Amino acid sequence: MPTSREQGQAEHDHHPTILHRGGVGDDAGGSGIGGGGSRLVWVPGPVIVGAGPSGLATAACLKARGVPSLVLEKDSCVAASWRHRTYERLRLHLPRCFCELPLAPFPPGTPPYPTRDQFIAYLDDYARAFGIEPRLGARVRRAAYDAAIGFWRVTVDEDAGGDGGATVAATEFLSRWLVVATGENAEPAWPEGVAGMDVYRGVAMHTSSYKKGDEFRGKNVLVVGCGNSGMEVSLDLCNNGARASMVVRDKIHVLPREILGISTFGLSVFLLRWLPIKQVDSLFLFFTRLILGDTEKYGLPRPKIGPLQIKSSTGKTPVLDIGALKKIKTREIKVVPAIQRFTENGVEFIDGHLEDFDAVIFATGYKSNVPSWLKEEELFSHFDGFPRKPFPHSWRGKNGLYAAGFTKKGLMGTSYDALRIASDIADQWTETFASPTATNRSSDYGA
Repeated sequence: MPTSREQGQAEHDHHPTILHRGGVGDDAGGSGIGGGGSRLVWVPGPVIVGAGPSGLATAACLKARGVPSLVLEKDSCVAASWRHRTYERLRLHLPRCFCELPLAPFPPGTPPYPTRDQFIAYLDDYARAFGIEPRLGARVRRAAYDAAIGFWRVTVDEDAGGDGGATVAATEFLSRWLVVATGENAEPAWPEGVAGMDVYRGVAMHTSSYKKGDEFRGKNVLVVGCGNSGMEVSLDLCNNGARASMVVRDKIHVLPREILGISTFGLSVFLLRWLPIKQVDSLFLFFTRLILGDTEKYGLPRPKIGPLQIKSSTGKTPVLDIGALKKIKTREIKVVPAIQRFTENGVEFIDGHLEDFDAVIFATGYKSNVPSWLKEEELFSHFDGFPRKPFPHSWRGKNGLYAAGFTKKGLMGTSYDALRIASDIADQWTETFASPTATNRSSDYGA
């Protein structure tokens, strides 16, 4: 992988600088830039919140253009969601050429469809190659723009070991630029409004905690959700001797992972260069019916709108079949309707029938956590934590605020955002910005 030095860019030693070291009961003397028990640190470059693919890509693109950055990560490692969500992201379902971040391809020998572990190794190598060293165990409590001084104030609670332990101090970072890179899937989304969840006595978990199906061998398990995660977990349960039932509430598009030996995703990208989206959808549905048959016969009705049109308008990804449909056809995976209510031992479905389950696994997706900490009302919506403007206009807000990885277009959207953000900030970057107005400074890179 290339490093920023290999890109031929000059590199300066611009480190964060302590402006005020607060203590208990300490006061900043009414200066307006520090106070209480928090430490105030000026950051010459942008602050990037999140050390997943979007944060790493943005930091790498900035460094390649000679702009330093400070990456804040609440967990103890980079790409924490990819590491900790053990099963869901076993495979990326995309060809490696669509999973690469800017400036660095996958190493030779990587298979066409990288595994989760291979992608994590790629991200680790990527961070090392560009010298990206995130500040780990740094959970952002609040970020707001201070118009009086023209800086973003980012308040962070840090723990000693970077492992979510006891908070040791609050630090406030000041920067002209703030890049939000916490991602579309920062937190598990749980269903709301389902009666009786509190009375159910069996095992209830989100797919983010799911490990492997052999833990449920011989048990009745209900999977709530029929997207890619729901299908994969149902298949894994079935392959490991569990009796899997899958709730299907909505119409869904199930597509083969490959068409005529070509990645479905890659084929869509190619065809959309030449054909209208409706025509590409028609071709996909024609080949899908030939390959998979009529899915409606098995309780999986298709929407009237095509899969790519739905993806474009809502961000909802069609299901790429990796074997679950075969199990559904043979009734090894049982398709069931929506849940009316939970009981002590199971659920009652909307058709009135009751069934007992040893475990319920919620494959109900994830949500953005941006509204919980970003105090801003123009770029991001407080309703869903996504930028208000759709791609490709979702990456930039006002006052030096940026959004990376909220395009609903996966890693390709991440790369687009990272390149645009780095270019925009680099155009603004001058040596003038590397000198805070405060007089008493001491070098700090984690002190």
